[in-house]
Amino acid sequence: MSEFRVNSITNQDGSAGPQVCGVSTFSGKSGVQIPSGSSEFRRQDGGGRGRGIFAGGYEAPAVTSEIQTIEIATTGNGTKFGDLSNLISSTGCCGSATRGFAAGGSDYDAPAYSRTTHIDYVVMSSLGGANDFGDLTLGRRYLGGINDSTRGVFAGGDNPAKQNTIDFITMASTGDATDFGSLMQPTNDLGSCSSPTRGFVFADGDTSDLIQFFTIQTLGDSTKFGELTGDNVRYPAGLSSNTRGIRAGGSTPSGLSVVVDVIDFWTMASEGNATDFGNLTVARNLLASCSSKVRGVFAGGYDSPVTYNTMDFITIASTGNASDFGDLTYSDPIAHTNGAARGFSGCSDVNGGLGD
Repeated sequence: MSEFRVNSITNQDGSAGPQVCGVSTFSGKSGVQIPSGSSEFRRQDGGGRGRGIFAGGYEAPAVTSEIQTIEIATTGNGTKFGDLSNLISSTGCCGSATRGFAAGGSDYDAPAYSRTTHIDYVVMSSLGGANDFGDLTLGRRYLGGINDSTRGVFAGGDNPAKQNTIDFITMASTGDATDFGSLMQPTNDLGSCSSPTRGFVFADGDTSDLIQFFTIQTLGDSTKFGELTGDNVRYPAGLSSNTRGIRAGGSTPSGLSVVVDVIDFWTMASEGNATDFGNLTVARNLLASCSSKVRGVFAGGYDSPVTYNTMDFITIASTGNASDFGDLTYSDPIAHTNGAARGFSGCSDVNGGLGD
């Protein structure tokens, strides 16, 4: 083996030493491992990947454009990430390893609070405001967001009637969404989650226990997967690891005034009904969620007349009740005096749809 010795390294004119930029790691008594992979994976604060975001939302009397962020592997309160392009509630969110997306929703900067077609994206490795990506094929709110490692899919929603629309984007590019297929029945007020190959939507605005699924890389319509443990659910949250899909919270047929704390799960590679997992720390609907492949976090929510700033978490591979994670800290001076939010959505850069 040859030995390479260097007494000193300077810049070209000899006035200073070298600068090593990015996040570098040292191994052994000497030696440098140069950072590898996309620069977007190397967070400016050195934190690496594992970031969750929650976008937009509502607390009477106002809607917010604020995006909150958390570190999923830790516990603690949310902090401000940036802002959406408009005041938005009821979006559908999905995420790649580098980008987070918020699509559709009720645009409170537009006349009559219209359902928007707009798709925003953020770079997950940095903080800041959202960028324009393109538009959905149809403006709608209360839609589901789903992804694998390359494709984002948005399913269902209302405008004002319930929709069966499924459309998709290529997350590494920009541009308008393209038709994917149709849900087996028009659906809004739903939950959603992803495996590395399959997308799932469940529950419904008229209350339903149906779980639908489709293959993300294959265009076409959804089919029946199974049923949730609770009959007739609306406004739940969904998240996943690579193998398990999770539903949490929601409302019963009696409307927004009757909410549940139920968490249930299913194995996404098979077909069949959900199984009981445990319970949320607080019963609520209209909550948001994000996950890593290990941990799921549920944020905010509503149990009339209370809007919550609560965040709780589960270990997805186990079963049991959720534990306290921290609090949302939305700072809108008009509405979010205690950081609470409802009618919003979340995603992460390490979610179960991204594979290993």
